[in-house]
Amino acid sequence: MGLALDLKTRSDDLEVLLCVVDSGGFSAAADVLDIQVARVSRAVSKIEKQLGVSILTRTTRRIELTEEGRKFVNTIRAALLSIQTAENEIISRGELPAGKLRINAASPFIFHQLIPLIHPFKLAYPDIELELRSNEAFIDLIEKRTDVAIRIGKLEDSTLHAKALGNSPLYIVASPEYIAKRGLAKHPKDLYQHDIIGFSDIKSLNKWPLKGGEAIAPTVTASNGETIRQLALTGNGIACLSGFMVHGDIASGALISLLAPYRIQNTEREQINAVFYKSSAVARRITAFLDFIKPKLTLK
Repeated sequence: MGLALDLKTRSDDLEVLLCVVDSGGFSAAADVLDIQVARVSRAVSKIEKQLGVSILTRTTRRIELTEEGRKFVNTIRAALLSIQTAENEIISRGELPAGKLRINAASPFIFHQLIPLIHPFKLAYPDIELELRSNEAFIDLIEKRTDVAIRIGKLEDSTLHAKALGNSPLYIVASPEYIAKRGLAKHPKDLYQHDIIGFSDIKSLNKWPLKGGEAIAPTVTASNGETIRQLALTGNGIACLSGFMVHGDIASGALISLLAPYRIQNTEREQINAVFYKSSAVARRITAFLDFIKPKLTLK
């Protein structure tokens, strides 16, 4: 399993093998790479024939790496990344990153943070083709054909690389019209007497970071934060939303911040991270995008 075998094996076959391992199967890899399943199978069989060992154990439900396969995959993943890095260094001396970059984020983050930065980013990197997709929950990057995902809240341990973009404080807010009609909530226990706007799909977001407060069942729910923001702006109740969505509304007086003395700060829910595969073929595009947007985000 030395250098001679590596040289005899085409790099595109090796990349197909890595995609099979990362996506969990031949059909999934074919979908990601947009090629026929037979092409995926031929690439893996060719590598196994050249090595003289089995790399994958195939079952009806999934594939697993053999011990030899695990060592080989770890070696070629590092080798391909080194080749890719060397190529990128040469290209970067005279050219800007180019190609498609697929970004996934919760819709409120796209609306309030990314869209204002798209035009200046395109001016700086005219050859990067951006594709924006919204999704409110954590996703499988391979399944969703995503290069980089921006997520709010604590990240679970994974094989993904994470880049911290900052923290966005949570605010308890309501419109002046609602407060005029229903009165101020001066203590967390007062919330039981008010209309509460919450999330319908991610129940954990309905537990607000308040001292002396408990999870309160919402009286109206929505599937994403932007809809909740609009409901709050139009006087439908009290909501808990990230600062990157409502700091402008609070500054203009369209929403009023409530229960500030009781707010628990620096919670895991305030964290905002970008996640992506370390060995991604679009690493230069990802780096260019994240380095561009990070100092320009308005998260507070």
